Amino acid sequence: MSGHSKWANIKHKKEKTDAQRAKVFTKIGKEITIAVKEGGGDPASNAKLRDLILKAKSNNVPNDNIERTIKKALGGTGENYEEVVYEGYGPAGIAVIVEATTDNRNRTAGNVRAYFSKYHGNMGQTGCVSFLFEDKGLIVISNEDGDIDEDALMELSLEAGASDFAAEGEVFEIYSETDDLYAVQEALKDAGYEFLSAEKTKIPSTYVTLDNEDDLKFMGLLIEKLEEDDDVMNVYHNWENCD
Repeated sequence: MSGHSKWANIKHKKEKTDAQRAKVFTKIGKEITIAVKEGGGDPASNAKLRDLILKAKSNNVPNDNIERTIKKALGGTGENYEEVVYEGYGPAGIAVIVEATTDNRNRTAGNVRAYFSKYHGNMGQTGCVSFLFEDKGLIVISNEDGDIDEDALMELSLEAGASDFAAEGEVFEIYSETDDLYAVQEALKDAGYEFLSAEKTKIPSTYVTLDNEDDLKFMGLLIEKLEEDDDVMNVYHNWENCD
């Protein structure tokens, strides 16, 4: 995983969503609603809910919001959402995976297809690019002040179950298998570390660099429009120079 920062792929998204916090709360709330309806409201026995609570907290969602969403879903009053995944190609064949949560498949599929088409890509069949990605847990810790002992953090992370560790500029990236994410996060939290991000993600096996100005412009617009869509939860891709 060395040689490229996953944080560079999601940094621009977090910066944008920090300015649109209400929208982030709504999106994560949809995911929590699905998780509760599928597996109950106890994070101790519902791993998916536990991971989403971790994701919500890393995005500064207030505990009151989380608890209210869980209670609403348990009471059967939450909306009926379903999760859908779309795969396709951006300009110059960039691999793109779109995870969405929707109450109307036709609307969401139509919107996603339109974004791909408008910005010089095309939506493909299920499985067309997913083989290029690996599911991982990723924790990102800021070292903007330079006061974190890298060796100590790496040792603690690996002892807690992390599979890889990288220092990328002003952040540390800690990777794990998806099942180990919670344990690593808890160990680091207990040691006093704070997180910029802590969630499951998809890591590309290879990255593609774009040099053509039109490709760069349209790929940036494709990601932007997908992420702005209310139904879209996550966008993953293998574009190297997106930041």
